[in-house]
Amino acid sequence: MKKIQMVDLSGQYQEIKDQVNTAITQILETSAFINGPEVHAFQKELEEYLGVKHVIPCANGTDALQIAMMGLGLKPGDEVITADFTFAATVEVIALLQLTPVLVDVYPDTFNINIEAIEKAITPKTKAIVPVHLFGQCANMDAILSLAKKHNLFVIEDNAQAIGAKYLSKDGTKYMAGSMGHVGATSFFPSKNLGCYGDGGAIFTNDDELAHTLRGIVNHGMYERYHHDVVGVNSRLDSIQAAVLRAKLPRLNGYCDARRNAARAYSKAFEGQEHIITPVTVNTCEGICDVCDCHVFHQYTLKITNGKRDALVKHLNENKIPCGVYYPIPLHKQKAYLDVRYNEEDFPVTNKLVKEVISLPMHTELDDEQINHITKMVIGFVNA
Repeated sequence: MKKIQMVDLSGQYQEIKDQVNTAITQILETSAFINGPEVHAFQKELEEYLGVKHVIPCANGTDALQIAMMGLGLKPGDEVITADFTFAATVEVIALLQLTPVLVDVYPDTFNINIEAIEKAITPKTKAIVPVHLFGQCANMDAILSLAKKHNLFVIEDNAQAIGAKYLSKDGTKYMAGSMGHVGATSFFPSKNLGCYGDGGAIFTNDDELAHTLRGIVNHGMYERYHHDVVGVNSRLDSIQAAVLRAKLPRLNGYCDARRNAARAYSKAFEGQEHIITPVTVNTCEGICDVCDCHVFHQYTLKITNGKRDALVKHLNENKIPCGVYYPIPLHKQKAYLDVRYNEEDFPVTNKLVKEVISLPMHTELDDEQINHITKMVIGFVNA
């Protein structure tokens, strides 16, 4: 059996090796390292893939979120609602801009932001909602967009984990994750479903005026060299990373299919296990059906309900099976984001999830032998 890895980037590289190496060599020879032809070509290709008017590449996913908020003109003290159960980058940029983060609970099945909790948290100071499409599927965008319209709020989609996923709107229209709000942001960190070989990110919007503002912000506020029209930052996707992403983008749907196939195999193996709760999809289909494209399984995350989660992590690591706990501490309990406004009774789901969740290896190169070994090890320990 091949060595089990949490993410097998080396194996994935073999398929695109010639294309990537040729492109990188050409970049080295032309020295078009920043804002070169590869970056502009990738931008156009991603716009077409997502069905959005504007993609603005940038240096990383955290920058993408920060620049999106800067572009919308949010001011210090403005309240921004987001999920308590997610990676810190989402709330980090809110705090960096001296906005006021408002953390709310999530749903126990999809792990995505709770709509009722959002509505309860809205005040006259609320200016934006940041739904995080956690682990590979969209939050309830119909409800979020409806709330935003009702209260005149911006919607910033954190799409770092769900690029390639589709959202089935209640009117029957399918949208690509990240394309529905006022602005979307994503990360191309190497382990993402569409990842480069360093840091990278992008911002998406259909708003022409906002896109113009964002393009200035990413480049020191310049539209013309040495003319600084807006306050900006230095956040640009380099040409080598764009070349890697160009090689991967035409394969992204295939990568998503491979992840779904692995997720189906995992879930089938765990059927009937009392203390192992498998992931669900947001669509009404049972399990992970053959036509379901709402979940791209950036992570395959179980809930272990008999108190053995931490011991299972130790057991798997001792047996050379990598795993992850995403996330072990709620954001409202993180030292950097402690706030007297938060009450523990407002976060019952998140406080429970951090004790139960465990993510298993998930990538495009997983094979049946590896999945069989992993699932047997999990089942055997949980039931012991």
